[in-house]
Amino acid sequence: MRESTTLIAFDQHAASVVAAVLPPGMKTPATQPVPSDLPAIGRFVARLKQRGPIRCCYEAGPCGFALQRYLAAQQIPCDVIAPSLIPRRPGSRVKTDRRDAAQLAVLYRADALTVVHVPSELEEAARDLLRCREDIRADLLRARHRLSKFLLRHGRRWPGRAWSKQHQAWTRAQRWDTPALEQTYLAYQRAIADATTQLRTVDQDLRTLLTLEPLQTRIQRLRCFRGIDDLTALTIAAELGDARRFARAQQVMGYTGLVPSEHSSGSSRHQGRITKTGNAHLRRVLVEAAWHYRHRPALGHRLKSRHQGAPAPAVACAWAAQQRLHRRYCRLLARGKRPQAAATAVARELAGFVWAALTQ
Repeated sequence: MRESTTLIAFDQHAASVVAAVLPPGMKTPATQPVPSDLPAIGRFVARLKQRGPIRCCYEAGPCGFALQRYLAAQQIPCDVIAPSLIPRRPGSRVKTDRRDAAQLAVLYRADALTVVHVPSELEEAARDLLRCREDIRADLLRARHRLSKFLLRHGRRWPGRAWSKQHQAWTRAQRWDTPALEQTYLAYQRAIADATTQLRTVDQDLRTLLTLEPLQTRIQRLRCFRGIDDLTALTIAAELGDARRFARAQQVMGYTGLVPSEHSSGSSRHQGRITKTGNAHLRRVLVEAAWHYRHRPALGHRLKSRHQGAPAPAVACAWAAQQRLHRRYCRLLARGKRPQAAATAVARELAGFVWAALTQ
């Protein structure tokens, strides 16, 4: 198919784009710069389309999926390539935009590239808002640390649990004799208040996404699992996308980066730590949910309420996950594994159960 199709590979940057055109029967692509705005790229591709069928590709990067969606709207096939899986020659020491575009076109014809999944606009919007929430939480944590260390430097230490209601009331009651210290204290308090307000606003906005399709159907199935409620289910639904694009559960485990690394040769086999090469946001929420399976299988009041209206196969899958993952956690602890390693192994198997529930 690709031998009879003109292939166009773009090396895309914010201010410049280089296109490599590889016509049928040619071994060396022709490269030329293209204006970086989407209409100009569309006109360039439309001129080549008049000569015959074409296919386009470019590396995934900071410019996102705007180019792919624009070309797809013009009925032009376009694939987004995973940059980390592009074959590289170890002896090459020259890297330019033209070389990158030409190499991408040649490898695209040889079918040696890995295509990434392009999320829908709703999935990408939910994913961006969820990651914005993570950034706000990190800002809130840093602001709290700055205030607590400022108080500690001046001999004011809270003996109880940090950032409880009593602790927050204690921090607000602090007074300072020096105006400079008073301004510093107020600045830290304002930073905490601003981050808290932003976090509360984003949480309210995320609630509106729970009822939108196709996220709603996925969330309804995911909430059947122990340790997975609205926010975690929304994160999995947005970050994983359509689970049917994975043929096996092992592929989902690899996508999350929860599989162990391996270096085997001949008769020797050595496995190391998890690869962490997949989706870090998805991996984090799965590990957080995996800690709930250290408890014995049970159906509490909140979990039963989440099962109401959910498909029966998803409920059965969630109950089977409780039984198996608890046994798995206890068995790993009995073998002398650390609780963190046991929870990571449980998270890997939980990813398989999630895939099964979403693909039934």
